[in-house]
Amino acid sequence: MTAALPASPASARNRGPLLDVLRRWLPASGTVVEIASGLGEHAAWFAQALPGVTWRPTDRSVEALDILVARREAAGLPNLAPPLVLDAASPDAWPIDRADAVVCINMVHISPWAATEGLMAGAGRILPAGAPLCLYGPYVEAGVETAPSNLAFDADLRRRDPAWGLRDLEAVKALAASRGLTFAERVAMPANNLCLLFRR
Repeated sequence: MTAALPASPASARNRGPLLDVLRRWLPASGTVVEIASGLGEHAAWFAQALPGVTWRPTDRSVEALDILVARREAAGLPNLAPPLVLDAASPDAWPIDRADAVVCINMVHISPWAATEGLMAGAGRILPAGAPLCLYGPYVEAGVETAPSNLAFDADLRRRDPAWGLRDLEAVKALAASRGLTFAERVAMPANNLCLLFRR
């Protein structure tokens, strides 16, 4: 009997609202590269829901890659591409030269700032003019009270690794702009998260 693949309750909760936003932001066809795909639940869900695009999952962890391979085999979807090893913090070493969109879910706060720097540099390099970079996760916003749950989450992240933590939205926007990515839209999501759209 095949062992059950690991699952994240948070992924099951947020994939529906995320899909509603991505349907508006992503192209109808082409290759979508997902950075830091983790357990691959979003990759399989979005590939099934968006049959016109080829969804390419990636992760820096070899262990995650094994799970992504198993997830792809279980899904059996023709538009779910084989996963690639990709370290967001090393944009010059990305094994991808071009994508029609880049999606990154819940990585920016659970990684060193260097990973976000690499994400912006890599997206700026592989996306054509007008193509979207879509981010999802919690952020700290100037003039907006941070939810107590997000403050507690931030403290927990920093206890686990001092290089982690919720990022200031203005700092993320400035970093994106330095790589030729223009902030285009902010969508408030359930559980005090945001979807952010940048365009090349």
